[in-house]
Amino acid sequence: MIRAGVGSSITLNSRTAALEATRAALQQAGLRTADGAICFASSRHGGAFPQLVRTVSEVAGTDDVVGCGAIGVIANGREIEAGPGVSVAVFGGSSVVASRFFVPQLRRRSHEAATELAASVKPRLSLGNNNLLCIFADSYNLEAEPFMAKLREELPDVTIVGGGATEDGAVGETFQFCGDVVSSNSLAAMLLAGDFDVTVGAAQACAPIGQVHRVTKVRDNIILELDGRSAFEVFAENAGPLAADLARAAGYIFLAVPIILRAERLERGNFVVRNVMGASPEHGAIAVAHRPAVDDVVGFALRDGERARSELKLMLEEMGGRTQQSPALGLYFDCVSRGSSLYNLPDHDSAYIGQKFGNFPMAGFFTGFEFGPLGGGAGLLQYCGVLALISERRR
Repeated sequence: MIRAGVGSSITLNSRTAALEATRAALQQAGLRTADGAICFASSRHGGAFPQLVRTVSEVAGTDDVVGCGAIGVIANGREIEAGPGVSVAVFGGSSVVASRFFVPQLRRRSHEAATELAASVKPRLSLGNNNLLCIFADSYNLEAEPFMAKLREELPDVTIVGGGATEDGAVGETFQFCGDVVSSNSLAAMLLAGDFDVTVGAAQACAPIGQVHRVTKVRDNIILELDGRSAFEVFAENAGPLAADLARAAGYIFLAVPIILRAERLERGNFVVRNVMGASPEHGAIAVAHRPAVDDVVGFALRDGERARSELKLMLEEMGGRTQQSPALGLYFDCVSRGSSLYNLPDHDSAYIGQKFGNFPMAGFFTGFEFGPLGGGAGLLQYCGVLALISERRR
């Protein structure tokens, strides 16, 4: 049996906020103490993160607490995008075993960090059951793509979700929580293992525009030619009117990289997006957060609220078809580029999730990047909402 609950608080006093959120979560779960807790707290609590995490641990009655700081938090249908916010999920019951992990010193150690995390996780895996690994990492110091590639190699059969911790720009660093440790340049993770069902999905905020193009000249992460033409010229054609304002275009037009090498077209679910970091009409080049090779196929994608809404609805329909029981707990990791800034509406994604699956405990935060389903395994996503649903196993 799984017993889970989520609570939240918008109180400015950090200890009081932790008390309120954790007590509400325990009450919803029907627990006096929890086997594990996941906590997200907004940057307004940054100076008191250690006290806040200790309070969650004390009230929940467990040392197995993980989480991170964030620019905004999500709890039970609310998306708290500004001001103080705390979201706490607690869980217990015979079906779920929680184990926490911490890896310090991420900078320039992506492969080593993945290897260290995998080595700690492997002895705790539940053979013959489901294993959900939730990772909360420093967005500024982790090279997330090589980290995930190595972790996927080490843990091929483990479901992996999570995201990069965020902050409001006031301090220039993010914080991760694990047990009684609050640290930056690190990752915290929790393995949920046991006799339950888990369903995951990812909704992309970007949709393909135009055709795919073959890289014909490139230097590191600077694309010089696409289809034998100036890369900037091809980019400008796809960007349309946005190309006149390159700074604005960078927030809407992205490089689309197919999961399948040399794919002939971009289709839903077969590509990831990476940032266009710069564009130079003078040099005919674009700089991207990716390192393509000559002969690789790439395209472009547009971030748009209507397209993001359609993607979310499709994801939820697909997940509904794979979810056998009502969710006992949900975890939602939503890119900071989504939320009300994309839709001009508060609580948008949470409302659609609730409409599809009903009233159930759900916690999450606004991420710098997302870990989620990609190409039959797990990978690095961006501009996505990643949803993980845990439910009782159908007998």
